[in-house]
Amino acid sequence: MKRVLFVCTGNTCRSPMAEALLRYHGKEQFDVQSAGVFAAVGSDASTHAKNALQEKGIRVAHSSKQVTAELLEWSDVVLTMTTGHRQLLLAHHPEVSEKVYTLYEFVEGTNKDISDPFGGSLAIYKATLEEMEQLVHTLVKKHSEG
Repeated sequence: MKRVLFVCTGNTCRSPMAEALLRYHGKEQFDVQSAGVFAAVGSDASTHAKNALQEKGIRVAHSSKQVTAELLEWSDVVLTMTTGHRQLLLAHHPEVSEKVYTLYEFVEGTNKDISDPFGGSLAIYKATLEEMEQLVHTLVKKHSEG
């Protein structure tokens, strides 16, 4: 089983949504966690993030956590939401450089960020969720093919 760590800023919007999506669509093929580069430890996922997921029938019980050396060591692959997150991780943990990618880079080989819906409307969260769901579907498909 592949161990995947999703990383965003506060671990309340993008990375918990990505974690929930991969857990849901990946059916037991992945061991998934998420963390933030500037997380307030123990925070719940944002209300809009949970509502957007619930509309798809995906439940989430979340408690935010900070990226740690232990989490990075645990993971087979670390998927960040932006190039900035990736650069920040590598500045502090250069030893994991061979397994840190942005989500777009890992799935599509493109240099694109997933913008932060924080503070936005439910519609913005749903759009972010849709964007990530497409990437997660591709990720699951690639993983099951090989």
